Amino acid sequence: MLTTSKELFKKALVEKYAIGAFNVNNLEIIQGIMQGVEAKNAPVILQVSAGARKYAGPVFLRKLIEGAAELYPNIPIVFHLDHGEDFEICKDCIDSGFTSVMIDGSKYDFEKNIEVTKQVVDYAHEKGVVVEAELGKLEGVEDDVKVEAGEGSYTDPDQAAEFVERTGCDSLAVAIGTSHGAYKFSGEPKLDFDRLKQIHAKIPNTPLVLHGASSVLQNFVEEINNYGGEVKGSRGVPEEMIAEATKYGVTKVNIDTDIRLGFTAAIRKNLTDKPENFDPRKPLGAAREAVQKMVEQKIDVLGCGGRI
Repeated sequence: MLTTSKELFKKALVEKYAIGAFNVNNLEIIQGIMQGVEAKNAPVILQVSAGARKYAGPVFLRKLIEGAAELYPNIPIVFHLDHGEDFEICKDCIDSGFTSVMIDGSKYDFEKNIEVTKQVVDYAHEKGVVVEAELGKLEGVEDDVKVEAGEGSYTDPDQAAEFVERTGCDSLAVAIGTSHGAYKFSGEPKLDFDRLKQIHAKIPNTPLVLHGASSVLQNFVEEINNYGGEVKGSRGVPEEMIAEATKYGVTKVNIDTDIRLGFTAAIRKNLTDKPENFDPRKPLGAAREAVQKMVEQKIDVLGCGGRI
């Protein structure tokens, strides 16, 4: 069933777990995610980026997610826009059936970010849709989101409190050291948990969101490389760090890169092992199974299994 994240996040805040927010691009990814959350009896956020909308088309994606809601009536599904660039995109998604949108004003200065976010919040709340905003800026590349190394900025705890009060946003994406893409750390992985604790203390009732939180699972990376790929030197956020973050207000964790890695690894292996095959359903079916297993693993890390 399609729902908003409001009550889901309220429960997660109290019980200190997070809900997986998985980026979707096609049928098999959605099927794999839904099979995983059903197996674990977990709520889920299916989120659509600008890149996904360009690739699959807004109508196809909406119908696929509506199909998931019909097939899994007992699973709470949040239909979320990831990294909405401006008011117009957010409005279009709100009007077309999304139950949650993110307005990403992190590219603006503080006052402009507040102005743009407030505009989206006012419109969304009239329609019963919830809003995620972002304060601070993550580095890295994900679809249309590109921030060069050195151009990111961490979230200021005092600004976070003012931002939430002035915008009325329902949840806040924070920057504490994660980044987009498969190359998150050049040295030892490190998240600024002291900063996260300060933010949570300032806005204890506001659900916090981690973007760029894929762990870049090395079994997938190795499989890709073993079957002709070239994903070298990749490094993600250790799963124990993600689990730790759920203790301090993080109730939504975005996962995209790990889906891509698992999906691609399974396809490469299937096509290599069975070169005589020309039925696309075979490698795509294997990819769907890989997504399901990965999602089940993430649910265990986030602690949201059995929370329905």
